[in-house]
Amino acid sequence: MKLIFELSVQGREGASLPELDVPELKLDIPASQLRGEVPLPEVSEVDVVRHYTALSRMNFGVDTGFYPLGSCTMKYNPKVNEAIAGLPGFTSAHPYQPEGLSQGCLQILNELSADLAEITGMDAFTLQPAAGAQGELVGLMMAKAYFRKRGERRTKVLVPDSAHGTNPASAAVCGYEVVELPSDSRGCVDMSALREKATDDVAVLMLTNPNTLGLFEENMIEISEIIHDEGGLMYCDGANMNAILGIARPGDMGFDITHLNLHKTFSTPHGGGGPGSGPVGVKAPLAPFLPKPMIERDGGRYFLNYDRPDSIGRVKAFYGNFAVLVKAYAYIRALGPDGLREVAENAVLNANYLMRKLKGAYELPYDRTCKHEFVLSGSKQLAHGVHTMDIAKRLMDFGFHPPTIYFPLIVKEALMIEPTETEGKETLDAFADAMLRIAEEAVKDPDLLKAAPQASPVTRPDALTAARRPNLRWRAADDVPQ
Repeated sequence: MKLIFELSVQGREGASLPELDVPELKLDIPASQLRGEVPLPEVSEVDVVRHYTALSRMNFGVDTGFYPLGSCTMKYNPKVNEAIAGLPGFTSAHPYQPEGLSQGCLQILNELSADLAEITGMDAFTLQPAAGAQGELVGLMMAKAYFRKRGERRTKVLVPDSAHGTNPASAAVCGYEVVELPSDSRGCVDMSALREKATDDVAVLMLTNPNTLGLFEENMIEISEIIHDEGGLMYCDGANMNAILGIARPGDMGFDITHLNLHKTFSTPHGGGGPGSGPVGVKAPLAPFLPKPMIERDGGRYFLNYDRPDSIGRVKAFYGNFAVLVKAYAYIRALGPDGLREVAENAVLNANYLMRKLKGAYELPYDRTCKHEFVLSGSKQLAHGVHTMDIAKRLMDFGFHPPTIYFPLIVKEALMIEPTETEGKETLDAFADAMLRIAEEAVKDPDLLKAAPQASPVTRPDALTAARRPNLRWRAADDVPQ
C-alpha cells in the first residue's frame, strides 16, 4: 500500500477555505522563529478517505477478532456503555463548572466509589489514577505517608518473581529497595523465602492474586498474617480481578490497598480505545492519605472535599478520566452482583477449557486448575528449532492475535493465554485447533513457522535491527521513492 505522500499530485486539494475577510496583518516575527514551508501531500478528499479507510482495514482489535492477550483482559466492550458515556449531560460537562451544576456527575463518581469498595472489600476509593501503573504508585505513596505519620522508616518492598514489571518499577520510583520473592513448584509465593525476608523494615508486599501465572495463592491468609505481624502493609495488584469478581475480595484476603484496572475488568475499554483508569481502594487506616479532593455527600448534596491535611495531594487533573468512569459505572449497574460473578465464572471456565485442550501439545509448567488465564511453554517446539515468537507469528495467519509471549519471565518460552468471558465455545475451539495445528507444523515443517506470517499486511519485520539501529529520521516528500 502506498504512503499518503506517494498519492500526492500537484494542484489537488482536499479542502476549500473561504476567502480571507479580514485585513491581512504582517507580524513582526524574526524569520528564524518562523516554521518553513511544510511539504504536505496534495490529495483530494476522496483520496484521503479511501487511503485511511484502507489503513483501518489493516487494524486488528477486539471488535474484529479474538485477542487472547494474557494479563491484559482484552475482552469485548459493550457498546451501550459508549452510548451512555456519550450522553450530552456528560460530554457537555466542564470540570470547572460549579458543584451545583455537576450534581449528577458527582453522584455517579460517589456511587462508583462505593460500588468498587463493596466489590473489593475496601473502605474508601479514589478514582483519580489514570492507569494501573499510576494506581500502584499512588498506593505506595500512601503507604509511605502512612509510615511517615507513624514515625516509622521502612525501606523495602517485597515483589514476587512472577509480578507485573510495573510493581518493582513503582516501588523503585517511590524510593524503596525492591526485594524479589521466588515462586515455589506450585507457582505460588515460596513461603520459606517469605518468612526469611519479611522483616520489620518491609513496608509493603505487592502481590497479584490470582497471580501472573493465572493461579490463586494457596496460602493467602498466612501470607497476609506474616506481613502484618511485622507491621507491614499488603498491596493487591488488581490487574487480574476479572477472575474473582463476586467470588473473592482482596479486602477479605488481608490486603490493605488495591488498585483496579477499569479498562480491563470493568470493560471501559482497553488500549487504543482508552484512556485507562486505575482507581485505588484502601482500608480505613489509610483513608486519610487518599488523593484529594474526595467526593462526599452532605444530605442530598455532593461536594468535593479538599480539607484533607494528610492527603498525598492530587495525582491527576480534575477527578480522573471521567468518561471511562461513567462506562465502568454503567457496566457494573447493568450486570449487578450476579452478573459480575458470572463474568468471573465464565472467564475461569473458558481459561480451563482451553488449557485442557492444549496441555498435551504444549508443555504446561503448572498443571493445576487456573483462574482467568494460564501459561504454556513452547519448550517442546523449541526442540525442533521453533521459538515461541514463531508460534505467535504463525497464529496471525489463522486470523488470531497472538497471546502474550515470553512473560512471565520465570517460564521459558512462555505463552500466556487469557480468553476472557466474552468469547464463545466456537471461537475457543477454532483457536485451539489453530494452536494444535501449529504444534504439528513445528514438528513436520518448522521452516513454515519461521517464515510466518504470510497473510498479514506486514510479514515479519527485522525486530532485532529495528530495536538496535532504529531509523527515526523524518523523510520529506522529496525523499519518498516515486
